[in-house]
Amino acid sequence: MEASTSLGLVIAFTAGLLSFLSPCVLPLVPSYVTFITGMSLDDVQRSRRTAMIHALLFVVGFSLIFLALGAGATLLGRVLNAYRDWISRVGGVLVIIFGLYLLGVLNIGAFSREKRLHLADKPVGYLGTLLVGIAFGAGWTPCIGPILGSILTYTASSADLPRGLQLLGAYSLGLAIPFLLAAVLVQQFLDFFQRVRRQMVWVSRGAGALMIVVGLLMVTDYFTILASYLQGLTPEALKSRI
Repeated sequence: MEASTSLGLVIAFTAGLLSFLSPCVLPLVPSYVTFITGMSLDDVQRSRRTAMIHALLFVVGFSLIFLALGAGATLLGRVLNAYRDWISRVGGVLVIIFGLYLLGVLNIGAFSREKRLHLADKPVGYLGTLLVGIAFGAGWTPCIGPILGSILTYTASSADLPRGLQLLGAYSLGLAIPFLLAAVLVQQFLDFFQRVRRQMVWVSRGAGALMIVVGLLMVTDYFTILASYLQGLTPEALKSRI
């Protein structure tokens, strides 16, 4: 696997973790768990196998949406492949704007409005849980929007379908793993949440800082240069490849 791809996967996975830890998602995890399982938190702790099945289906649901978005962004990048350099630069600027929003430097009204789909009643059974996951993925909250939008922007600039699917798969995995753990370890999750709730603002700021770094790398094309160093190439060897 190329170093640039590995770097992108690490960033996408980290972005998924930061999405889970965002103030729009982390406090709602117990509610999501009880909603998709149809059980109280006490019952969830006693029926971990059932909770895990529902959690897996929920994860599959939103992962399908994220992968579809990644494929769409990649195909758009292919259509505009002749302008790939400009897409990378403009996309980098957008990612920096996303980062400044998460840092609290910019106040963008479009990100302040709720984008999540509201389901009054969950459809019955395992299929219902899958549909809830799809609904969650299709109507992510404003906190997830800027982070996911940054990954999609970088995916579009790559114009590489397998790579795009890998990036969104890594993002989904970063969001999915802690959710699965929370579903089967509810009490431990609640204890963890009580310890970190006052520091959650720093998660958004950390995500914002990460997005700004990614945006700068896209604007300056330093992803390629950084990847060359990770591969052990000298700047002269890199120039010879171009």
